[in-house]
Amino acid sequence: MKVWRVVINVGISLVWLINGLFCKVLNLVPRHKMIVTRILGDDYTVAIGILEILMAVWILTRIKSRLCAVTQMLVVAIMNILEFILVPDLLLFGHFNIVVASCFILVIFLNEFISDAKLP
Repeated sequence: MKVWRVVINVGISLVWLINGLFCKVLNLVPRHKMIVTRILGDDYTVAIGILEILMAVWILTRIKSRLCAVTQMLVVAIMNILEFILVPDLLLFGHFNIVVASCFILVIFLNEFISDAKLP
């Protein structure tokens, strides 16, 4: 695997780790708990945080990396569509958050599915 792919994989996994550990499990960004609470109820924030941490580990292991990438893209898309509709007032960038999420999905897609021969 090329060095830039390793760097991008680490960056993607850090997004999941930071959002899971710091924002949800440790509740250092209370807005995340507010979003989860309003959509699913009060009991799910830590569980979602743990799942996000596990996603970071899955990314780093490269086990079934294509399945991992598809799972990430679906989770990010579903999560952001729900937030866009149900809690836009709590999002960091409001309705513009969907654009940021789309860019993240694009990075995941390009990193996993575009071959090394096609990119520098």
